Amino acid sequence: MEILSLVFIIAIFLFSVVVHEVSHGMVANMLGDPTAKLAGRLTLNPLKHLDPLGSIILPGILILMSILSGSGGIIFGWAKPVPVNPYNFRDQKYGNAKVSIAGPIANLFLALFFGFFIRVIPYTSSIFFQNMRIFFIYVVWINLILFVFNLWPGFPFDGYHLFSTFFPSLTERLDFLRNPIFSTLGAILFMGIIGFPYLCPFLFKLITGTSIL
Repeated sequence: MEILSLVFIIAIFLFSVVVHEVSHGMVANMLGDPTAKLAGRLTLNPLKHLDPLGSIILPGILILMSILSGSGGIIFGWAKPVPVNPYNFRDQKYGNAKVSIAGPIANLFLALFFGFFIRVIPYTSSIFFQNMRIFFIYVVWINLILFVFNLWPGFPFDGYHLFSTFFPSLTERLDFLRNPIFSTLGAILFMGIIGFPYLCPFLFKLITGTSIL
């Protein structure tokens, strides 16, 4: 994987996860919980959201492996979750679900926004437009991955709070969804079998009109 491509991917990923987390905090604040605001987390400054393991160590190891192997690889990580106190929500019934869906919706919005420009950027021999198109493709693809991955209906993903809000009795019966280890393994398996090869490419083509594969 080229160094320049890695830099683009890291920058886009960090921006996307920061927007994801800030969206959680902004909706929580709108619903009456100022915890994230008081903690200084309603900012796009990535330094406020970096997680030592998920934002530095793990991505750094994966990048180093990609460079040493001379081939592409999956660059993965996460930001530090914004602090939220659901007891402050004015909407006690659906407040948690509203805050949870805000992150994935923010990623979907970014995918739709930049996907529009992919549709209108002309196919030309211009290096500038070619590079811009590649950059926008990265933005859409990464945000679609974040959108789908975070909707997994198990803890600690955003989808868990949606699932438990609307299907509480079913959530109680599915123990593995409440176990963070088994749930994360299930999410990774889902992405490997359905998300990466089918669902994300389908959404990408639906939004951009072109195929990612």
